[in-house]
Amino acid sequence: MVDLKGLKELIESISKERNLPRLAVQSAIREALLKGYERFRRAQNLERKQFDEDYFNNFDVQLDVEDEGFRVVATKTIVEEVTNSDHEISLKQVQEMGGDEAQLGQEVVLDVTPDQGEFGRMAAMQTKQVLAQKLRDQQRQMVQEEFQDLEGTVLQARVLRFERQSVIMAVSSNFGQPEVEAELPKREQLPNDNYRANATFKVYLKRVSQGQQRGPQLLVSRADAGLVVYLFANEVPEIEDEVVRIVAVAREANPPSRYVGPRTKIAVDTLDRDVDPVGACIGARGSRIQVVVNELRGEKIDVIRWSPDPATYIANALSPARVDEVRLMDPETRQTHVLVAEDQLSLAIGKEGQNVRLAARLTGWKIDIKDKAKYDYAAEDAKFAETRAQHASEEFDEVEEILEEEVSPTETRIHEEIPLEKFSSEQLSEQLVNLEQEKTELLEENEIFETTKEESV
Repeated sequence: MVDLKGLKELIESISKERNLPRLAVQSAIREALLKGYERFRRAQNLERKQFDEDYFNNFDVQLDVEDEGFRVVATKTIVEEVTNSDHEISLKQVQEMGGDEAQLGQEVVLDVTPDQGEFGRMAAMQTKQVLAQKLRDQQRQMVQEEFQDLEGTVLQARVLRFERQSVIMAVSSNFGQPEVEAELPKREQLPNDNYRANATFKVYLKRVSQGQQRGPQLLVSRADAGLVVYLFANEVPEIEDEVVRIVAVAREANPPSRYVGPRTKIAVDTLDRDVDPVGACIGARGSRIQVVVNELRGEKIDVIRWSPDPATYIANALSPARVDEVRLMDPETRQTHVLVAEDQLSLAIGKEGQNVRLAARLTGWKIDIKDKAKYDYAAEDAKFAETRAQHASEEFDEVEEILEEEVSPTETRIHEEIPLEKFSSEQLSEQLVNLEQEKTELLEENEIFETTKEESV
């Protein structure tokens, strides 16, 4: 056995310093010593053997914590004639060692520990390097197991230090474990936050990284919309009880211009007729929403009522502007014109377009704000009719191309017997007729609009 003075104390100190179980530390030490033994064997390879990656798989290290030492053991197969002494042992040798009942093909475990002095300086350095790496791997594995189920939740964090533009924070899983480092990148920070040492913040856990990359494994955010959802759910009992539900959230925590502040729009709904979802989120005299605003350092928050009717939903999303009319110009491409009075134009658009940008993101519609007094209904309708006709024509051409590809050059007509990969011939013919008819109707509609436009002029 090779003596390792202070082994017991070393395991205890590493366990406390790195917050690792003693068994995990012992496992890391065994793996490191085995790598050190491999380095020793390669250095002592006088016969110039070729050691592949699996060569030392039958070797293991046994730690003796009480006597503070270790042994290297090898599992060898009993054979008649030995061709590789590291993996095999002759039946005669086993019998000489007292294994009278041993048989060919059985395996025996033998002590192959080198002498204390033979385990050289290079092997010791290799052991030290591998031990440090194994301990880091054990730590990362423990962090991953502790936090992987907490992705998408909110944690309490404390500022530790600053690295480049990132803030390194200490977070806890609330499972009684010590704090772990997390990174808050520049893009996930709020412009109104004051990050100073030991300041505390609520952060959203976005990702628990895997692998061997350097730096903290945890990526946290103050700019994610999930943080707003959590704060409202924590502050509004009706959301926690699922009486009120949050349907959609659009957040711009880091606006493209420094002249525009962060802002969030949140759409809420309820199935209970006796509950006002917007009022429940705002609270008496704004008490509930004010707690959320304070946590987000003064961020503007618009709580609006969700509606299954797109026109109503879009009008609500443009709050606080007053909308006169919402025209759903093309439901397929989700384009809409919103008509407002002249004095509501700037409010509907918002500073540098922030209000309409967030409303579009919240509703999923492309919103075009128009002055109602200057809006030309006939011209806009004609423009969209022309666009739809062009779109129908493009679809018509695509179907024709499919037919040309599927029909052989010798065919002059479409027959039912022609096998097509995506469509049957009846389906293609029917679609072709329908598109031709739709194209004709849209072109006629466009001509009517053009005539009406000329007459009005």
